[in-house]
Amino acid sequence: MSPIAVVCRKEIVDNVRDRRTMFSTLAFGPLFAMLMFVAIIQLAVNQAISSAEQRLSVPIAGVEAADNLAAFLAARGIDPEPDHEIAGLDSAARAVAEGVHGFVVVIEDTYAESFGSDQAARITIVFDRSDSRNSERAQRVQTELNAWSERIGSLRLLARGVNPAVVRPIIVDTYDISTPTGRSALMLGILTYFLLFALLMGGTYLAIDTTAGERERKSLEPLLTTPVSRTSLLLGKVSATTVFMLVSLALTLIGLGIAMPHLPLDELGMSSGFTAMTAVYAFLLLAPFSVLGAFLMTLVASFTKSYKEAQTWLGLLLLVPTLPVAIATMLNVEASQALMWVPSTSQHLLITTLIKQEPVDPLMVVQSVMSTLIYAGLIALLAVRLYKREALLG
Repeated sequence: MSPIAVVCRKEIVDNVRDRRTMFSTLAFGPLFAMLMFVAIIQLAVNQAISSAEQRLSVPIAGVEAADNLAAFLAARGIDPEPDHEIAGLDSAARAVAEGVHGFVVVIEDTYAESFGSDQAARITIVFDRSDSRNSERAQRVQTELNAWSERIGSLRLLARGVNPAVVRPIIVDTYDISTPTGRSALMLGILTYFLLFALLMGGTYLAIDTTAGERERKSLEPLLTTPVSRTSLLLGKVSATTVFMLVSLALTLIGLGIAMPHLPLDELGMSSGFTAMTAVYAFLLLAPFSVLGAFLMTLVASFTKSYKEAQTWLGLLLLVPTLPVAIATMLNVEASQALMWVPSTSQHLLITTLIKQEPVDPLMVVQSVMSTLIYAGLIALLAVRLYKREALLG
């Protein structure tokens, strides 16, 4: 066996016996990532369903003068609740600001008079836009009030012998070409974030143990005196870290493959594009990143003086590759040739394309793999130079 393989085997055997490393590789990374992802998707689906179907109890000031409107809203799942303590917009605003109500509908005192004439009756929805949940509910009420307004407007025109289509010179329709799998990418786009987290967590403790841990245990100096080049030692340690990272990634993908069919995406008109082949392709796309991550964590841990210090620095390092993914997800960035040179982002965009079940450009795949390995090679050169310095033992 080559020296690199011997060192790799030695590190794997040693760390298999370490409960902390095995827990990180086999349990914490894969299990935490999978459970967090499933919980977030389940919560988002439940909230979307409840916002659209749940009956709302809405405090409406002045609803006594709008019986027909109250009946219209009740037929559409919105139950008006008369609130006699609210007298005007100011008191409604205070009630929302103090948390008494999530939002309030205020019908002006002249509603009945305006409704029976040619004048427009005014209805105001008082809400807090920073409260996302109640803002969605207020939007739902506003949509129904607009529908009521259009109905009454059409009836007024018909009563005067005018076709309501006269005031609608343009009819705007929408034609949605998205597929169920394409729509699911809006939610499943965060998947890469959790895959990267599980991948890096799988090798974190091994990267620490093979550098700062050995320095703290005073076992690094005897190891460096063996008739094995320091480059071989480094490559063997990084190889072992990469193996643990790939095992963690594989377990995470298997867990997601089992959990994904049970997510209620079909209730939102979506379907999961995460198939067994998608999991395989995702593993292959992220495999080069495991090499980059292993070298980067080993390099950072080599600068630290203790196990605890290495934990701190590598904990911060976990945010570096996941931050671009979070930004790309929020901005809904599309895959491009230029972004294939950005590690983690390129993998995220390609995996998202797979989830949408859209064709993947082979050139982009090659660019993503090559760029990631190039960055890994540059970091490897820095790590090798560091390992050859005597200051490594300091």
